[in-house]
Amino acid sequence: MMNEIDTAKPKSDTLAAALARHRVELPPDQIAALEQYAARLWDWNQRLNLTRHTTFEKFVARDVIDSVQLANLLEAHERVLDVGTGGGVPGVVIAILRPDVKVVLCESVAKKAKAVTSIVAEAGIAAQVHHARAEALLDKQRFDSLLIRAVAPLAKLLTWFKPHWDQIGRLLVIKGPNWVEERGEARHRGLFKGLQLRKRATYPLAGSDSKSVVLEIKLAQDAEITAEDD
Repeated sequence: MMNEIDTAKPKSDTLAAALARHRVELPPDQIAALEQYAARLWDWNQRLNLTRHTTFEKFVARDVIDSVQLANLLEAHERVLDVGTGGGVPGVVIAILRPDVKVVLCESVAKKAKAVTSIVAEAGIAAQVHHARAEALLDKQRFDSLLIRAVAPLAKLLTWFKPHWDQIGRLLVIKGPNWVEERGEARHRGLFKGLQLRKRATYPLAGSDSKSVVLEIKLAQDAEITAEDD
């Protein structure tokens, strides 16, 4: 779906051109669906702060590319939960890119949850939205993957979800270059005991010389294993 970015070209004012500049190849129906979602997101953003990515350039560079990386790691027919969806990223984008998976969005801020519910309905996107914390949903439902971006440091995430691993297949967490320090802090606090961590993707962080990663965290087969990066 995605190759190396050509940063020499000028910024785009259309979604199709922005996707082309970042070497993201999508079918026309998905481009149209993303355009509808972005239009509704930006309309709501005038009333409620949902996103800082209010151009097609930023939308592709920061939101679509992250979502593509996650979409590539999902198995067919997975049930996934977007934790703290905010304005709908990555969950809504995943629902567009991977219509074969079941996408559920959760947001603890009532105004944001209401806005995303409207956005999803207006854009005709197949995703459920819940005004709730992820932990509350996990008390009643099981998910194959939890999708997590810009929510909290690893130590907090592992603390929150520690009681719920029987309801979680894995965490897929997008992190920037400070992920190694976050892993060290979580390990120091003993939060990785019985868990396995793998770095599943590495890709350029738009607008910088740094890299983003997708980390997969799940229960280890051997309960004594401490997480290590492959």
